[in-house]
Amino acid sequence: MGQTLSTGRWVFWVAAAAIFLVLLWLLSDILLPFVVGMVVAYFLDPVVVRLQRAGLSRAMATTVVTIVAVLVGVGVVMAILPPLFGQIQSLITSAPEYIVKALGRVQPLLEPLRIRLGLEPLSLHDLQSEATQWAGKGLAVAGGVAGALAKRGVAVINLLGLLFITPVVTFYMLRDWEKLLAAIDGALPLDQADTIRKLTAESNAAIAGFVRGQALVCLALGTFYGIGLTLVGLQFGLVIGLIAGAISFVPFVGTFVGGVMALGMALAQFPPDWIGVVKVGAVFVVGQMLEGNFLSPKLVGDRVGLHPVWIMFALLAGGSLFGFTGVLIAVPVAAILGVVARHFIARYRESDLYRGSAPS
Repeated sequence: MGQTLSTGRWVFWVAAAAIFLVLLWLLSDILLPFVVGMVVAYFLDPVVVRLQRAGLSRAMATTVVTIVAVLVGVGVVMAILPPLFGQIQSLITSAPEYIVKALGRVQPLLEPLRIRLGLEPLSLHDLQSEATQWAGKGLAVAGGVAGALAKRGVAVINLLGLLFITPVVTFYMLRDWEKLLAAIDGALPLDQADTIRKLTAESNAAIAGFVRGQALVCLALGTFYGIGLTLVGLQFGLVIGLIAGAISFVPFVGTFVGGVMALGMALAQFPPDWIGVVKVGAVFVVGQMLEGNFLSPKLVGDRVGLHPVWIMFALLAGGSLFGFTGVLIAVPVAAILGVVARHFIARYRESDLYRGSAPS
């Protein structure tokens, strides 16, 4: 009887998970505003709690936080996006010229290695021609994709949803956050409630430690790189800095990619004044030291337990399965799966299946 009941529970939870995944896949085109609203509410809940401790009611604290968040978001978008889009377009169109210039600076240094390996001489003119063609194709593809998305009703719905539905979802999620958690807690199966609460607490610590902490790290690094590269006079420094900060979710990847882009641009722009190249390199050295010695230890810590390879796989898998919505939920889901996997591994090591007949 007990084995039948246990099997029934497993069937129930597997079926529930399968139904949830199918619904998520079917509704992924319209879920973006709701997922963004829940993510923003998760980020802002600690601020609401602090305002509650200061004497405000939950509804008043939620109203204040939502209004301030919307105003800050609109201000940042209005201030950053127009010049950012202009720089991105200029960077794409100017990339072939800068690539050729940078390779022209480096080619004499690599000439002995080319001769030793028996490689054909690099034709900078042919390279520039091919790079120009690729840049033109990239702009054409981007324009075609944007046009195709604009013609789809789903894209319009998502855009309108992000503008109007997301703030509403954020407000109601923040206002009812405690009630929602209490309702979920009250619906837990009694036999496994303590275990689920323990795993939920560990998952929340992992998500809060990584997602909240790493988001602040990315914001700080993007701001530092963007301002630093702009101050040293690097063209497109703002775009390169923001790109480096945005992909710093994976440790060292953001700094590496941004450093390669920035140094390549510096080689095309500054020589024979090599001091400019040194300044650009110094910005990334200082940024990496800042991340490794202060930002990551203070904001993320070492308790998260998310390997960089696992993060990359989660982001690619989430984007492939559910689009941008999948990218948003990829890291939290990866953190939860990591906690659950560690729990089952611990249970396995305590079981006879692992111990066998060996003495304790």
